[in-house]
Amino acid sequence: MAVIKETRKDRIFNAINFIIVTGCLLVVLYPLYFVVIASFSNPNAVAAGEVWLYPRDITLDAYETVFENQEILMGYRNTIFYTIVGTLFNLVLTLPAAYGLSKKNFMGRNVIMFFIVLTMYFSGGMIPSYLVVRDLGLLNTWWALIIPMGCSTYNLIIARTFFANGVPSEIEEAATIDGCSTFRLFLQIVLPLSKALIGVLTLYYAVAHWNEYFSALIYLPSAREKYPLAQILREILILNTMKSAAGSSMNEELAVYYANLANLLKYALIIVSAVPLLVVYPFLQKYFDKGVMIGSVKG
Repeated sequence: MAVIKETRKDRIFNAINFIIVTGCLLVVLYPLYFVVIASFSNPNAVAAGEVWLYPRDITLDAYETVFENQEILMGYRNTIFYTIVGTLFNLVLTLPAAYGLSKKNFMGRNVIMFFIVLTMYFSGGMIPSYLVVRDLGLLNTWWALIIPMGCSTYNLIIARTFFANGVPSEIEEAATIDGCSTFRLFLQIVLPLSKALIGVLTLYYAVAHWNEYFSALIYLPSAREKYPLAQILREILILNTMKSAAGSSMNEELAVYYANLANLLKYALIIVSAVPLLVVYPFLQKYFDKGVMIGSVKG
């Protein structure tokens, strides 16, 4: 096989690309890096702008305060519940529906898909959705943040395309000839061949549930004990509802320290809330790499 030599123009082009990509990488990663080092630094040093490339006067005060806050722990527990139960509920609805709609012999599938896709562009709106949830008796319940998010049209289309193009029809025909029922075919043959799809959908749905806060604002008006972590994080970052630990009898220097510590809690809480997804992602990455091209090539 002939080896193509790299010309001077190619080297210049690759060098420029490397510089541009490296610059973009630094722009994207530095904010996250700063949040990490700031969360471990002395609050006064962060407030004075002395933290840039490495932490100053390393302390765990912010993390100790975070894990002592019962509302944060409560939000963590609620978010884990919403993410696990909600993602399973999403997969139970999305995968069978997509598989059925991928079959060409399914009568009326084009009409059904038309109305499903229509919801991506036209919806009832926030007030009608609230009225439906209220009339179903879901307000201030756990299910208010799970059932309304039951199936994503975008994810349904991804799964339908995968089942239509990614699962060999010969395998399904052979199983049907051997007397395999449709339900058994789906569970024992199609799903094991769809690990990439399941991994991608799990990641999409889990991230959506983990970051969900707007639904809690609408559907949990009187159930603070059911707030997800993102809603509590929103209150701390935007509404500043976390009370400062500084008392009125403290001297000025100590009061300033605790005021800066309250700001530092934002960085620590961002890290604490992001760690679970950062830990889970490497286990799903191999499926995600395979699944990003789902439905793009038909062969």
